[in-house]
Amino acid sequence: MDLHKNMKWWIVLLLTILLFVSNWKPANLSAGEKSAGEDSKTKTPASEKTKNKAMFTNRLSKETSPYLLLHQHNPVDWYPWGQEAFEKAKQENKIIFLSVGYSSCYWCHVMERLVFENPEIAKYMNENFVNIKVDREERPDIDDIYMTSLSVYYHLIGAPDNGGWPLSMFLTPDREPFAGGTYFPPTDQGGQMSFPRVLQKVNELWSGDKAKVQQSATIIAKEVARLQKEEAASETISIEDRLVKAGVRSINASFDAEFGGIDFSEVSPNGPKFPTSSKLVLLQYDIESPVAESTAAESAKVLYQTLDAMANGGIYDHLGGGFHRYSTDRYWHVPHFEKMLYDNGQLASLYAQAYEQTGNEQYKQVTQGIIDFVLRELTDPQGGFYSALDAETDGVEGEHYAWSQEELKKILGEGYPLFAEFYGLNEPVRFEHGYVLHRVTTLKALAEKQKMTPEALETQLATMRDKLHVVRDQRQPLLKDDKILTSWNGLMITGMANAGRILKHPEYTAAAEKAAQFILEEMRDDQGHLYRSYRANQARLNAYLDDYAFLVQGLLALYEATGKQQWLDQAQALTDLQIKLFWDQKEHGFFFTTHDHEQLIARTKNAYDAAIPSGNSISTRNLIQLSRLTGDPQYRQYADQTLQLFGRVIKRYPNRCAQLIQAVGEFLETPADQKQSATSTPAMEPAFSLGSLDQFEQKSDQLASVTPGLELLALASLGQINPKQKLVSAKAYLSVDKLPAGKTCQVAIVLTIEEGWHINANPAKPDFMVPTTFTVKSNQEIKLSQIKYPAGHAFTVEGFDEALQVYEKQAIIRGTLTIPAAAAGKAEQLELNVKYQACNDKTCIRPTTVSLKGSFQVAKPGEPVKQVNQKWFKVDEKN
Repeated sequence: MDLHKNMKWWIVLLLTILLFVSNWKPANLSAGEKSAGEDSKTKTPASEKTKNKAMFTNRLSKETSPYLLLHQHNPVDWYPWGQEAFEKAKQENKIIFLSVGYSSCYWCHVMERLVFENPEIAKYMNENFVNIKVDREERPDIDDIYMTSLSVYYHLIGAPDNGGWPLSMFLTPDREPFAGGTYFPPTDQGGQMSFPRVLQKVNELWSGDKAKVQQSATIIAKEVARLQKEEAASETISIEDRLVKAGVRSINASFDAEFGGIDFSEVSPNGPKFPTSSKLVLLQYDIESPVAESTAAESAKVLYQTLDAMANGGIYDHLGGGFHRYSTDRYWHVPHFEKMLYDNGQLASLYAQAYEQTGNEQYKQVTQGIIDFVLRELTDPQGGFYSALDAETDGVEGEHYAWSQEELKKILGEGYPLFAEFYGLNEPVRFEHGYVLHRVTTLKALAEKQKMTPEALETQLATMRDKLHVVRDQRQPLLKDDKILTSWNGLMITGMANAGRILKHPEYTAAAEKAAQFILEEMRDDQGHLYRSYRANQARLNAYLDDYAFLVQGLLALYEATGKQQWLDQAQALTDLQIKLFWDQKEHGFFFTTHDHEQLIARTKNAYDAAIPSGNSISTRNLIQLSRLTGDPQYRQYADQTLQLFGRVIKRYPNRCAQLIQAVGEFLETPADQKQSATSTPAMEPAFSLGSLDQFEQKSDQLASVTPGLELLALASLGQINPKQKLVSAKAYLSVDKLPAGKTCQVAIVLTIEEGWHINANPAKPDFMVPTTFTVKSNQEIKLSQIKYPAGHAFTVEGFDEALQVYEKQAIIRGTLTIPAAAAGKAEQLELNVKYQACNDKTCIRPTTVSLKGSFQVAKPGEPVKQVNQKWFKVDEKN
């Protein structure tokens, strides 16, 4: 963020907000984790709830959102977002306190119980602030803008950029943000300022100098608007398959090869793991797509190992079906227990298509489990799908799903030992409230051990699961968010339609059709415009881009599943309306809100996928599919213009826009009536700005044809902070001029490291550091063995108790290649993978894997092979 031009006001801003630095605390804590001084079993007694209900009723009682209705009897004088609150703030010149959350947010409930139900805190809020409560699922535009505002605020005060919910923001009467945080406790705890003291400090600042606070707020508001515009900055790109390769490789590079999952960091290995469905969908596309076939094998490994880990883990509900929100640990054992419709819709498609690709019966069972759960617990009698199941019972997250050994033994009797061995009950308990079921072995392995067939074992386990499910259903029911959101229903319609088609379950397809018909009949106005939300027989709030895009995607999936023309016609009509309502005629792409939407401090145009894909990416994919199905070239033109608008994002951050990357691949597969514009620029660099792989591949091909075997790898940048600063460069050499069939040869990689930087030795010391590693892939099954890493040397870093072992300046890694005799006379494509982490004495870049390729000929039987490059294979004390 470039705020130097506003340095004068930045100083004013810092004077305003430094008081709140000690308040920063991430709100999205893991399941079972406590904030300082907060007992996870803290409950509001039923008598107190009844008392509050009798004494207080605020304006939220007139809302339909389950989350807002939870706060209708708070003593806080809550307003919904709207003109009544804004006019009051202006007339009385008061700060707006904006609280954003959602019904299945655990820490939102905690703050309500401990803060908003406190009469003394509420009295101060009512006297000094205008208090607005927003359901982020109903108003994602407000949530996005003010979460971005919190990010700007954190950046300015130097706090970690870790937002979350509840989102707590302080706004001027003009709705410009100037300070905020997430969860605030009722009393000072562990260095974190209490919410009453935060309120007091904010009020003192506003009373002391409103002009300075306003100036600070305006700076933040302008920065938020600038960031939203910067994201959608057009940069002409050449739409080529290398964009897809770069995106896929960037995702695969973040794979946890030991426990499955992506977005994994070896620097912080124990962080939570999310389904990241948008990225997994891209890998699934890559496996079968001709655009990036060279990455298909690696994508299959990453995808299926991740799907297996999730299906086996506690993130999947082994009794009731469906997936929880995310895993709080690396091993997928203990989830964050809320169940969201949008996750299960996307995962239903993923697992159904994985079953179609592999025939793996577990994928089929998981798909059925997801859909049966949604049909049983999240389906309205009229056909629409509800939004979520909460995570807590009486203030305890996950208690509904946890078991004690004693309880399980009593229910299962003699079957307990078998069940315990399959579902991890013989392991130490990892969740403070009991065991969370997760599979620790396979049906085949346990069946062999028990000397029975896998089918017989599964029958026994299924009977025991049914017993436990009956018992669990007798527990206190979880809060259900029964509002129907158009966008999330679109994702579930897609999942059900795909599952019905692939699994040959017509009842799934019929349920998807019923949901689609419900939305088209009950959630549109007289002009055919979609509404966002439906509850209590009332459709309300104008729909957003996601609502149109995801519903169109679902309608197209229904057309594929049923062949009924009505679904294609509806998809086309809604897309035409979407273009009219959201398309940016000047700069292209789709705004998140309609042209006549309420004016906020910024108007977003998002390209990044998160828990759900971005509306622009799914819209682009829909346009490409409609172009193919209808033959209308105008849809393809809109898709092209959207891809060009987000060209910079696609090039620089492919890991964050997987569905736009997939749109690139699908765009290339769809014929065009006319050639692409000649104004396209040369090829992009791949993920993380780590050097041009494709440029290297072209150089290596040229080298191979001129001097085969003499130099495998051309000089190639392996890592850089920016395009001008190369940190690590490499050359690799073979010891022979041709690969010898049935024999071995040597390979050496010479790494040159920028002055002032180092990479970790192998083995790494301390052992939690990321070691430098060297691996080889080959289409002729050439094997790499006897890898010899040079000895590292000690490097002392402030804050570490022991010295690091590192390589500086130069390091040579050597290994032996064994070439099969059957490869004689054949062409060979060698891929060398170097994984490293570059650091200096202050910072480290993220661990990086770079694939480097070269083409070579394997010698024919009797063909002479010469020794070359011998200077690189003379081992000295250092190398």
